[in-house]
Amino acid sequence: MHNFSLLIAKWYRQNKRDLPWRNTSDPYKIWLSEIIMQQTRVEQGISYYLKFCKNYPTVIDLANAEEIEILNDWQGLGYYSRARNLHFSAQLIRDESNGKFPTSFDEIKKLKGVGVYTASAIASFAFNESKAVVDGNVYRLLSRCFDVDLAIDSTEGIKFFQALADELLDSENPGEHNQAMMEMGANVCSPKPKCDNCPLNHGCEALKNHTISDRPVKSKKTKVTQRFFHFLVYSDNSETLIEKREGKGIWQNMYQFPLIETSSKKTKELISILKNQVNESEEIVHLLSHQKIHAVFHHFNELPPAIEGNWIKIPIGQLQNYPLPRIIDRYLESTAL
Repeated sequence: MHNFSLLIAKWYRQNKRDLPWRNTSDPYKIWLSEIIMQQTRVEQGISYYLKFCKNYPTVIDLANAEEIEILNDWQGLGYYSRARNLHFSAQLIRDESNGKFPTSFDEIKKLKGVGVYTASAIASFAFNESKAVVDGNVYRLLSRCFDVDLAIDSTEGIKFFQALADELLDSENPGEHNQAMMEMGANVCSPKPKCDNCPLNHGCEALKNHTISDRPVKSKKTKVTQRFFHFLVYSDNSETLIEKREGKGIWQNMYQFPLIETSSKKTKELISILKNQVNESEEIVHLLSHQKIHAVFHHFNELPPAIEGNWIKIPIGQLQNYPLPRIIDRYLESTAL
């Protein structure tokens, strides 16, 4: 399309949102914003970004923090591996680079949890390196503008769209160009597009061919695993029991009420355990990217005579001092222990 970069840059200068990470060229803060905004709406992410900038103003501050502090500050954002990867990479930068954030795409991409898109974003925004970003918003914009029917989750499609983005990139102003592409995809060429307000509408192939609703194309359907969680809420009005999650699954190193996972909603193995329960909550359904969790909280009005495994006893008032999965937050918001 003729003048593609000029058109989106002009639109961006007139319509861009005033987001706090756009007012800095500090690669550490741009990195923070990019990791926080993965899988997160901008409206929600801003408060977390500002919190992290305040609590950990430099990469060394982040590196020196305890993991439990970081997970607590991350609570509610989900996908907690992002927070752990931030902490790990901050410690690597502190220990191997004296706290100096890497300054090139190739070095940034070596950080844990940083892929091609995130490295391209940081390198172009902070250092004006000519690297084109391709995220979900850019896939949508390009697939519609050029009416591309290649699946964006296929090897062929990923290579094609990256090559197309590289070709369109304004090498003089790569940071602004990338921001404009992402902003256009987020606010104009959105899932429900505003084609009348689009500066590219005169040359949009999908608009001309009436295929807007068919773009972008995805080939893979995500298989969702159904999981059944039974949380045991022991409380004597002053103390309760929690345990730390271990292993590589969801919510790693976070805390929860003692948990029994079953293969279906009710199983025989629960009968003897639950015989002394006072009552139980309604089922709470919690959706993750590849999992659907069905949770029930079973209430006991006294603590068990023996503490098992890695269960720990804490005052009820201290629950919020521990990083808790969002599903437990939801339960606590509606229930007084």
